[in-house]
Amino acid sequence: MTQQKILIIEDEPELANVLQDYLQHHHYACRIVSDGGAALAEFSGFEPDLVILDLMLPNKDGLSICREIRQRHDTPIIMTTARVDEIDRLLGLELGADDYICKPYSPREVVARVKAVLRRTGTGAQSQQQSRLTLDADTLDARLDGIPLELTVVEFRLLETLANEPRRIFTRDQLMDRIYTDQRIVSDRTIDSHITKLRKKIAASCNGADIIRSVYGAGYKYEEPDGTP
Repeated sequence: MTQQKILIIEDEPELANVLQDYLQHHHYACRIVSDGGAALAEFSGFEPDLVILDLMLPNKDGLSICREIRQRHDTPIIMTTARVDEIDRLLGLELGADDYICKPYSPREVVARVKAVLRRTGTGAQSQQQSRLTLDADTLDARLDGIPLELTVVEFRLLETLANEPRRIFTRDQLMDRIYTDQRIVSDRTIDSHITKLRKKIAASCNGADIIRSVYGAGYKYEEPDGTP
């Protein structure tokens, strides 16, 4: 499943985390970077489908980041700021921003703007068309090439976490933090056991499909299946 990726460049941790939660609930994969000086490196490594970019950042401001991204990429950018001066608004858009949101804002509004910008730029339709794995967090329905996988809650969360960021290697500790949000104590073997059961279910349902790979000494990653069903 090639889920759309959103890079949140925001130096207010609480605001960034709330925004990330809302976007992940709507099935976007997110990363947060709080330092303007690190934003471009994170952009290059993550290759997001859309950037939510704050204007005022430490070490490098949002306008400079927007300008540098636009020199090489046409990735949609939504700028956010507490500065409502019209000059800032126009300058941001002239540099190539696709939309502009003034703080304080509702996270729901940002999600709506993200969807609108992705539709307008065509990014959303393209990602959806390429996806072979579909996940519905509300119903826990997981399908590969239209075939239901019949997963437990924990197995669904594992697959969703991995598929949200294809090719990213997750350590066992990272997976435990994502799966067990109640901070319960579990061992590495527990994650390994769930992964083994998940892989067997996928292989049994989908002619031996192998979309979860073990990376020796590191953890696990998801790889989008190649070719057509």
